[in-house]
Amino acid sequence: MTAAPCLMVQGTASGVGKSLLVAALCRIFARAGYRVAPFKAQNMSLNAAVTADGGEIGRAQAVQAAAAGVEPTLDMNPIRAMASLRWREYSALAPVLWTVIADSLGRLRAAYDLVVIEGAGSPAEINLVVDLANMRVAALAEAPVLLVGDIDRGGVFAALIGTLALLAAEDRARVAGLIINRFRGDPSVLDPGLDLLSARTGVPILGVVPHLGEAPLPEEDSLGLDGIARDVGEPRVVVAVPRLPRIANFDDLEPLAAEPGVAVRFASRPETLADADVVVLPGSKTTVADLAWLRDRRLDGAIASAARDGRIVIGICGGYQMLGERLDDPDHVESDVASARGLGLLPVVTTFARTKTTRRVRGRVLPGGPLDAAAGADVDAYEIHCGETVVHGGAPVFALGERVGDAPAAVDGTRTGGVLGTYLHGCFSSGPLRRALLTAAAARRGVAPDPRWGTDALGDRYDRLADRVAAALDLDALGRLARRPLSVVTA
Repeated sequence: MTAAPCLMVQGTASGVGKSLLVAALCRIFARAGYRVAPFKAQNMSLNAAVTADGGEIGRAQAVQAAAAGVEPTLDMNPIRAMASLRWREYSALAPVLWTVIADSLGRLRAAYDLVVIEGAGSPAEINLVVDLANMRVAALAEAPVLLVGDIDRGGVFAALIGTLALLAAEDRARVAGLIINRFRGDPSVLDPGLDLLSARTGVPILGVVPHLGEAPLPEEDSLGLDGIARDVGEPRVVVAVPRLPRIANFDDLEPLAAEPGVAVRFASRPETLADADVVVLPGSKTTVADLAWLRDRRLDGAIASAARDGRIVIGICGGYQMLGERLDDPDHVESDVASARGLGLLPVVTTFARTKTTRRVRGRVLPGGPLDAAAGADVDAYEIHCGETVVHGGAPVFALGERVGDAPAAVDGTRTGGVLGTYLHGCFSSGPLRRALLTAAAARRGVAPDPRWGTDALGDRYDRLADRVAAALDLDALGRLARRPLSVVTA
C-alpha cells in the first residue's frame, strides 16, 4: 500500500498560529473529499485532551481532528510531556521517542488520504542538538514545508528570512512556501515587501492570512491566555479566573468568553475578583504550588469573600481540589509537600496518586444550586487528573451515565450553596449549563439574561475558519504540494 502524502506547517517561532492553520487545512482538505489526519510528533502544551480509549494527546491535535471530521487518536500526538527531564536525559531518550514517532506517523499514512503535520517552536533553534518535531519529521514524511511568520508581533520579514538562513541546505530545500499570518488591514500594502521576500529567498508566497480576531478554536498554551480574556463595555456577567502560573486546560473557559455580554478576566490581584459574579478556579499542572501562589497573592481571601457574598465559585479539576479541605501527597507525586491545607470551601479531601486518570465522561446536570435550571441536561466531558477526591458532605453536581475506561460511576463533583467543584473538563460546552450558570449570576446582579446565552455560538467555527483561510491562500499551489487537488473548498 502506498503511504499517504504529507504537508507540514512550521513556524518562525512559538505562537505564530501553526495550530490554527493546521486545523484550517484539515478542514479545507476534508471538505474537498479527502480523509485527513493531523499529526504533531511532540506537544508540550498544558492543554490536553482524552481519546476514546483513554489516551492523552494535545488539545490542539484533538481540535484539528475535529476540524478534519475524524476521531482523535494517540497516533496524532505520540509524545506528550509526562515527566520533567534534564536535557541530557531527554537526549538519551530521543532514539526511543523517535521510534514511537515514526511508527505513529506510519500508521496514520496507511489509514488516511493526507496527513497535515504541525511543527513545534521553530526549526531554526540552532542550540538544539535534538529536534524530534520539525525538519527531521519533514524528512521522514517527505513533506513539503509551509513556513509561517506572524506579522502582528512585528519583524515578520526578518523572521522568515532569518529562519531560512539558519537552516541546513537540505532542510531549506524542503520549504516550499511562505505564509504571513495575522495581518490587519489592506494586504496590498505588503506587495513590495512580498516581492522582495520572494526574490531574496526564492520561495513563493502562498498567502497573507488576516488576523482572525477572537480565536475560533481552543488555545494551545499559556501564550493564548490573553486571547481568551474578554472584556465588554457594560457586562451583564463578569467571570474572574485566577491566572495560575501553571494553569492547564484553560480552554474550558472559551465557551463562556464567547457568550454575548460576558466579561472574562484573568486575575493576579484580589481586587480583580471584587466585582466578579462568577469565580472559576481552573485546572493546574501543579496544584499545590499554584495553591501556594494563590495565598501569596492573597487571592485565597478574595475567593472566600466571593463565596461568603453568595457569588458563584466553581473549581475544575485542580481548582476543585484547591477548594477542598486538604490535599495529601504521601508519595510526593506532585510536590515535596506531604499535606497542604485547602481553601476549605468544599467538604472534600484529595489524595494524590501515581496513577493518572484519563477518560471521557458522559453525564447530566443534577438539580440544585446555580445550575438548577439546567437539571437533566447532557454533558459530554473528560477527566484528566492525578489522585482521588473523597467527599463527606454537600451534594453532587453531575450524574454520570458512562465513564469510558472504567466502571460506571454514579456521580461527580460537590456543591455547597453557590460553591461547586468538578473533575469534568469541558462542562461549559453544554449550552443549557452555560445558560443556567449565567442566568443565575445575572439574577444576583439584578440584570436580565441575554436570550442568546447557551446557543452554539462556536458550532460552525471550523467552516468559518476554513472559509477565511482558504480565501487568503493559493489553493491550487497547496493542492499540488499535498498531491491532493482542491476542487471543492466551500462548506
